[in-house]
Amino acid sequence: MKRILNLALSLPISALALLSPIVHAQSSAATEAAAPRFAIAIHGGAGTIEKSSMTPEKQRAYEAKLEEAINAGYTVLEKGGASLDAVVAAINVMENSPLFNAGKGAVYTYDGAHELDASIMDGRNRQAGAVAGVKRIANPINLARMVMEDSPFVMLAGAGAEEFARSRGVPMVDNKIFDTEQRREQLERAKEKLDQENKQDKDYRAAVEALPVPFRMGTVGAVALDQQGNLAAGTSTGGMTAKRFGRIGDAPVIGAGTFADNKSCAVSATGHGEYFIRYNVAADICTRVAYQNKTIAQAADEVINQILLPVGGTGGVIVLDAKGNIALTFNTKGMYRASRIAGQPAQVAIFEDK
Repeated sequence: MKRILNLALSLPISALALLSPIVHAQSSAATEAAAPRFAIAIHGGAGTIEKSSMTPEKQRAYEAKLEEAINAGYTVLEKGGASLDAVVAAINVMENSPLFNAGKGAVYTYDGAHELDASIMDGRNRQAGAVAGVKRIANPINLARMVMEDSPFVMLAGAGAEEFARSRGVPMVDNKIFDTEQRREQLERAKEKLDQENKQDKDYRAAVEALPVPFRMGTVGAVALDQQGNLAAGTSTGGMTAKRFGRIGDAPVIGAGTFADNKSCAVSATGHGEYFIRYNVAADICTRVAYQNKTIAQAADEVINQILLPVGGTGGVIVLDAKGNIALTFNTKGMYRASRIAGQPAQVAIFEDK
């Protein structure tokens, strides 16, 4: 039986620095009442992340970019900025890096192009915005926010989303700016695997589900709590390697890959999107917090490890509540992740044992 991995991390704002990768709920007994209350957490995707297959140089590159992203968001919060601004700032750093499956590092579709998705949600009022299947937007999370703030809609897709972007003065980029050699090699391996499965008379669904986990997941996201007590969440992705037919995963789906409500929590998810959509993962976690009085660590563990994993759903979530508690929970061998709370240094980790 596969060992269930739950690395939920519960951190109140007054928490001391992390002492181990296992669950902790450790707080200072002498918290200053006037201390600013803010926090941020990010992820860069979950999956089969093995120490043995990652060079020290590559590990340092990931850790450095995660630290850059978390600090970009933290700086916004430290200066009294809004949680929405912090979420966008952190995600932009990862979208602009070829290391992650979002923006610059987006995976290829079966036809050799890139289709990007993103969503964002404001915990103050449940306003939300999302874009799906865009090909010429350098930072999809920025456009998702424009949909939320400058349109009467929640989700725009494809050419329509890009037409809206042009109307707001967003520059269009060549789809080839998302090309990277690493992702090209992944596409070739995925197509070879799909062709092998098809030769065995498997239907397309079975062939896709037979792809190794790394081909089916990869996302970036952020959740933040600002000094005004407002939560926000955002998620951005290039989707699934070798996806076809305009496939859209959970990242742009409010309630599945992204959710935020000041009355419960903020969530950004990463994993096999079809499962996160079917089980409404992000909203389910916050619902358990709101109506069952569960901690975010309890709620995240129940959904990720007790509901998703038994049916084959792999991935993870970052969760933040209105008190500044953070849960980083996943059922895979690793999740690129970082967190930072008011007055504390950034905590960065990749593998199941940090």
